[in-house]
Amino acid sequence: ADRRALLASFDKFRRDLDGSGMMEGLDAFNEQAFGILTSSKLLNALDLEKEDAKVRHRYGKGDPKNRDDGGPKLMEHMLIARRLVEAGARCVTLAFSRWDHHGDNFGALRQDLPLFDQGVSALVEDLHQRGLDQDVSLVVWGEFGRTPTINKDAGRDHWPRVSCALLAGGGMKTGQVIGATDRLGGEATERPVQFGDVFATLYHNLGIDVSKVTVNDLSGRPQYLVDAGCQPMKELI
Repeated sequence: ADRRALLASFDKFRRDLDGSGMMEGLDAFNEQAFGILTSSKLLNALDLEKEDAKVRHRYGKGDPKNRDDGGPKLMEHMLIARRLVEAGARCVTLAFSRWDHHGDNFGALRQDLPLFDQGVSALVEDLHQRGLDQDVSLVVWGEFGRTPTINKDAGRDHWPRVSCALLAGGGMKTGQVIGATDRLGGEATERPVQFGDVFATLYHNLGIDVSKVTVNDLSGRPQYLVDAGCQPMKELI
């Protein structure tokens, strides 16, 4: 109740100035969000004491110490992601550690990658064992790549030219590498994939045709889900 009152006080001055009707559209989303946060299904999904001890051990514990402003490095969050899906969540977003290694790139990755590999592999295995691999799509992705050269601080800076992603589940044809870069990982040399193609593939897994479906924004205008020309990756579907 206190949070609802606080939100209402924040929104009041915006509502008075709103001439587009966007605030009315937000009301429905707010109600949906409050319903989710107070759901008994959510509370049960977060209770890992109800999970098999062997499964919890397979995920591991991780490291409770955050790296600067990065996300928690706790394996149980990946397990909770699976439990949330089983409870009915349609989309789960998980942040793990901090990957912006402008310095000490190799030292940081030696700490984080083994944990990350254990958690992600346990999640993929878990999805298959529970028969969720046909319905649940998993994507591991960052917002851009890293420079192919090492800077003076033993780090790698931002690099928009090329990056990588890992996809699993969703009934996709996995177990393959799509595309290639030069030997330094600086430029795409084979089968370049745009980020819109990845999104189109994920939408395809949900049964959504990105060439036809539009979604109205908060002001009522129809918007396509991806840019023109982006299509599901034929190698995966």
